[in-house]
Amino acid sequence: MSTVDKYPSSQGFLIETPLYEIVKYEDADLELGRQIKYFDENFDSYCPECNSHSIFERNWGNSGYINHEANSWVDCGVFSIQIQCTRNREHRQLFIFKAIDQSLQKIGQLPSIAELNLFDVKKYSKVLEKKYFRELTKAIGLVSHGVGVGSFVYLRRIFEFLIEESHVKLSSDQSWVEDSYRRARMNEKIEMLSSELPDFLVENKSMYSILSKGIHELSENDCLKAFPIIKIGIEIILDEKIEKLNKEKKLAEAKKALSALSSTI
Repeated sequence: MSTVDKYPSSQGFLIETPLYEIVKYEDADLELGRQIKYFDENFDSYCPECNSHSIFERNWGNSGYINHEANSWVDCGVFSIQIQCTRNREHRQLFIFKAIDQSLQKIGQLPSIAELNLFDVKKYSKVLEKKYFRELTKAIGLVSHGVGVGSFVYLRRIFEFLIEESHVKLSSDQSWVEDSYRRARMNEKIEMLSSELPDFLVENKSMYSILSKGIHELSENDCLKAFPIIKIGIEIILDEKIEKLNKEKKLAEAKKALSALSSTI
């Protein structure tokens, strides 16, 4: 793992990192902590007031001074970062941090993590049953309140739903051996269902064991750190399902249009 990968990016710390998660910086990496406090980047994020994505920038107010010393943020106490929507600079978001003992901890924010992330998952209601889409939003909500293990419970249920959905489709095939499937472990089940499952899920079947380990063995903090990665994995799987659904819809429309055209020529 590279040094940068050990720590959240500026945008990741603001938008994705749960409240109260402590990020401890080593002596050699203090500059990365300084970049959080004094970050001055533009990035894309959801603006609740615009109800759409927008580009955000730092709102410095009257304090535009940037300290270039790597350890300038260490033990500085509580500080805030405010960002503003470039569509309407009255649309602002606030993030409050505490710096102590070479550690950064986000202790408050408005809007919440849940509000900033739920907009982007609305599209998955197309490929998730209502119950499981609701569980996806619950998982995001739990993480926003610092509950890691509980969020993994919901993500594992979604994963199991995706497996069972493919199982139901393939079980009607004459060559299907149900007894073998029921005796198989999850990794083996995924291999048996590989023709029906999204490629990303098949290639990353270890996600299930990570989710199970999170529920039974990992701490709240470990689950919170892992949540963004597992969530992205689930989203990629669902994105593949949406892409397949859209392709099937386009093919059906094309066949219908060609049939109508043929009848008129």
